Amino acid sequence: MVPGLYDHEKRLALPFALLSSVCFLGGATFGYLVVFPPAFRFLTSYANEYLRAMPAVKEYFSLCLRLLIAFGLVFELPVLMVFLAKIGIVDTAFLNKNRKYAFLLSFIIAAIVTPTPDVVNQVMMAGPLVILYEVSIAAVWLFARKKSRDLPAEE
Repeated sequence: MVPGLYDHEKRLALPFALLSSVCFLGGATFGYLVVFPPAFRFLTSYANEYLRAMPAVKEYFSLCLRLLIAFGLVFELPVLMVFLAKIGIVDTAFLNKNRKYAFLLSFIIAAIVTPTPDVVNQVMMAGPLVILYEVSIAAVWLFARKKSRDLPAEE
């Protein structure tokens, strides 16, 4: 039981919470398994015969946690877009029309959020953002069709 919610809100709250959790955990898993190893290798690549890499546990966990949270939040993009479509802020036509700006913004966000300055990790962050934007367009088309049919398409 969820006190304070109407029946139609209860029907939407469970799938929304479940999908949000799955997307966040999927993003955190992707960040940990795919992005974290090269990022850590990059940071330890400065070691040479005069300089040894001796990361402290605090810094290791800090980097890991930042990557997990960043990728977890990034993977919430489809859920956010469906929510915005449900309340009438975006629709499929708007998302398709602004695709090039979304791609540019993906690389800007990746440059800001990625904890290492190398291009490989930036692309590893921007690539999923671009793919998730495309998934968001499909999700908006699939789950928010009713709302987007009611709105006039912008030209």
